[in-house]
Amino acid sequence: MSNPGTSPFEHLTQATPPEAMSESTWIDVVHKMDEVYNELLQYEVVLEQKNAALEESQQFIFSVLTSMSDFLVVCDRHGMVEEVNQALINFTGKREDELKGAEFLSLFADSGSCVAAERIITRLVAEPAHDIELQFRTRDGNSTPVALNFTARLSGVGKLLGVVITGRPVGELRRAYHALREAHDELKRTQQQLLQSEKMASLGRLVAGVAHELNNPISFVLGNVHAMHRYTMRIKQYLDAVHAGASRESLIKLREDLRIDHILKDLAPLLDGATEGAERTRDIVDGLKRFSAADRNENVKFNLTEIIERSVHWVTRATPAKFHVKSNLPNDLPVMGSPGQMQQVIINLIQNAADATDHLPEPLLEVSAQDGNGEIILLFRDNGPGIAVEALDKIFDPFYTTKPVGKGTGLGLSISYGIVERHGGKLSASNLQQGGAEFILRLPRILA
Repeated sequence: MSNPGTSPFEHLTQATPPEAMSESTWIDVVHKMDEVYNELLQYEVVLEQKNAALEESQQFIFSVLTSMSDFLVVCDRHGMVEEVNQALINFTGKREDELKGAEFLSLFADSGSCVAAERIITRLVAEPAHDIELQFRTRDGNSTPVALNFTARLSGVGKLLGVVITGRPVGELRRAYHALREAHDELKRTQQQLLQSEKMASLGRLVAGVAHELNNPISFVLGNVHAMHRYTMRIKQYLDAVHAGASRESLIKLREDLRIDHILKDLAPLLDGATEGAERTRDIVDGLKRFSAADRNENVKFNLTEIIERSVHWVTRATPAKFHVKSNLPNDLPVMGSPGQMQQVIINLIQNAADATDHLPEPLLEVSAQDGNGEIILLFRDNGPGIAVEALDKIFDPFYTTKPVGKGTGLGLSISYGIVERHGGKLSASNLQQGGAEFILRLPRILA
């Protein structure tokens, strides 16, 4: 039996002299040595690859930790600091070797913060902690509030190995929140300006129709006023004769010549007509004011049928006479929200239908209503060419338009979509099988 400390090759050499070994035996030994050498080379290559990957991972982790603006502290389960990042070093003014190995609680500025942190770490496995405001000691010895997040480091079996704490000074958070709030307010102002601009653009396109709509009652009032003015002159002439002491026979003849009895019978209808025309003018002006007024986030109950009828009336007055709107609506469609905003939506849908069918000999828009499950469903169906397939998914995107330059801003449908959403509803578009486009407006129904 060979000595345990000797090499197997040494034992072979001692047992068998070299000159006694055959050539095949030597070849086998050389092959074995080549195999061992190749395996060593492969192991070395794999080891170098793993070392390179490890170095790359370490460099990545180091770059992440260095670039973090939030504090990072890694502690063991006894609360001793194991790892920190550059942000904490800059904040505390201490060196990395001073922080590592120190107690995490030594970073706090008062005993109350230490007690709170100890209590959080104790129950961390069962109850994670986020945005805990505690007092940290700064590099100049003062204290500042820091918002901290505590996360447990657990083993594969759920045992607590340590704690990872991240944090940011509350002052920085407040500045970030203030900047975010200002950006949000600016966005709201911009949205409001876009809403008002689109509303004014829609109103501009309706000016001709609205002017025609106002002209009818005003002309009616003016005609009645002129008639009453002529009647006033005749009545004055008759009363002057009465006060001058004219004879009964002459007064009777004058009364017949001036048709005083006819005037007295006609005065009441003339006054009623003038009053009706004035009220109609007032209603149109009120509608214009509500439509053009800046959004005040109204939330009132209104009849959607009246809004649709008024919108149809205005748009059809501003479009070619051949454009026809066929309505099939109940007398009352009660909804809650802003009548002016909803009128803007309806006008936009009707105007789009008029533009899409402008080239047809008989353009038509059918407006109908269905009673869904607790909601009002309005269908706007035109007989135009429909919506291009590639445009269906983008039709409600801001500034997207299929109209020629100068005909549309690309904001009408986008703003309408937002208005409907704010009213708790939904606006969608599709193509009809028989041709034409269909817009479906869904709104929550309220009890009449």
